[in-house]
Amino acid sequence: QVNSKQGDPPCKETRVVLLSPVGRIEISGCGTGLHEIKLPKMSQLPTGAESSATCEVCEGAEEMPEPLEQCTAWLRAYFCEPATMRNLPVPAFHHPLLQQDSFTRQVLWTLLNDVKFGEAVSYKELADLAGNSRAARAVGGAMRSNPIPIIIPCHRVILSSGKTGSYGGGHLLKEWLLSHEKLQKEKLA
Repeated sequence: QVNSKQGDPPCKETRVVLLSPVGRIEISGCGTGLHEIKLPKMSQLPTGAESSATCEVCEGAEEMPEPLEQCTAWLRAYFCEPATMRNLPVPAFHHPLLQQDSFTRQVLWTLLNDVKFGEAVSYKELADLAGNSRAARAVGGAMRSNPIPIIIPCHRVILSSGKTGSYGGGHLLKEWLLSHEKLQKEKLA
């Protein structure tokens, strides 16, 4: 149960599981928007047939509210047909963190809107883009608290040295997502 704002009744939360090339992705949300995307922890990178696996909802498809349908369509496009992503709407978000006026929210929205598929940005560069050049550490905190990974692409935020840095889904998943985007961007060019 997620409350959107104080005094509002709790949402009717729905959960679905998407079987993706990187494993089971759990998505939760309500009719108003997405609450959370939980990524699998990867112990090894998918290879060959696994990495080109289809992207299908394997649990909870019976009654999906529109934001979850949009999310699963968006993730399916992300993994399997990146060229079609620009034609899809980003699902609405319904997580308290994304509704409060805060630097974290500003950073996450900036990341979503300004750092495109196949690009990477340093924590410091993202702090600059979000309007506070001295807040690179706060950007790291925002990445750790991102409730909607992949769609809000915190995997695209790397260290100034060029190293990938940490990631909620684990180092291997971050590397896989970055290389997937790089490869797909080259195919689209």
